[in-house]
Amino acid sequence: MQLTPNHRIAILLHSGLTGAKGKTGISLLRYSQNPIVAVIDETCPGASVSEKTGIDREVPVVASVAAALAYQPDVLAIGIAPSGGALPAPWYAEVKTAVAAGLCIMNGLHTQMNADPDLTAQLQPDQWIWDMRQEPPGLTVGSGKAQSLTCRRVLTVGTDMAVGKMSTSLELNRVSQQRGYRSKLIATGQTALMLGEAGVALDAVRLDFAAGAVEQAVMQQGSDCDVLHVEGQGSLMNPASTAVLPLLRGAQPTHLVLVHKLSLTHIQHFPAFKIPPLAEVIKIYETLASAGGTFLPARIVAIALNTYGASQAAAKAAIDRISQETSLPCTDAIRFGAAPILDAIFDDA
Repeated sequence: MQLTPNHRIAILLHSGLTGAKGKTGISLLRYSQNPIVAVIDETCPGASVSEKTGIDREVPVVASVAAALAYQPDVLAIGIAPSGGALPAPWYAEVKTAVAAGLCIMNGLHTQMNADPDLTAQLQPDQWIWDMRQEPPGLTVGSGKAQSLTCRRVLTVGTDMAVGKMSTSLELNRVSQQRGYRSKLIATGQTALMLGEAGVALDAVRLDFAAGAVEQAVMQQGSDCDVLHVEGQGSLMNPASTAVLPLLRGAQPTHLVLVHKLSLTHIQHFPAFKIPPLAEVIKIYETLASAGGTFLPARIVAIALNTYGASQAAAKAAIDRISQETSLPCTDAIRFGAAPILDAIFDDA
């Protein structure tokens, strides 16, 4: 599999252009350097991407893969993550239509499409299916050796899942490169991998080797960098999350950035669990990162606040309030830019 900058992408995004399950597709629209030639969403054909998402990228929205073929895509990217991790039969039929038409497939679902003979039997030379949720070969357990790197290692951590950790890391990497730093992003989920970043789909790795997988990715990329931005996953506050500890131990971060969603008071899918005050969350993450001095300390140096849906005035007021409460820089990295966070990272000795 090799995605090149010339590949023309159509995004399968049924019910996801404005829905909760379309995070991957929305991120591709916001960040992909490849041409996005069509969005496939049966709920709103003809809609404006910019009006629906606020992303300044005009792409035709069509109802089916068959309709998207008129825009000559080379690749179909699965931009949705339905409950259960598998596409419903009518949507899977769309993938079969794409393969039959000669398109390559970028698949971030747990379903391994390369295991489906109905798909693989139709593949032509130079046509591929990329199942990115796979465990890399040759993994070992973590050893903490990432602390030997001289670069800054910045890990985003969250008060919950799906609060904006990936977007914050992407924005930080972009601003770092604009300032001339040797900066790379370590992808730990399918979306950032689809964007062409190096890394590993962490939730495809057996738990014993998860820290080792992160460590391997960090060591492969970090020797010639000023800063590595490690994409965070999960949350210590979420009862379904197991990803934070492998990220902390594998990356051996030097800096942490706390990501929070405005007005979020309880875990989104587990309302019985309350999110502690941010000051307490900061203490928890910093304490676990250092493990009482076993590992190098990693301070939370800034807050990235996801203000999506709030007015400009409300967003700025919330940012000011949280900055005062925590005595840390705070910004919405997408809405107002990540510069204050990057300043805190490089001002911190």
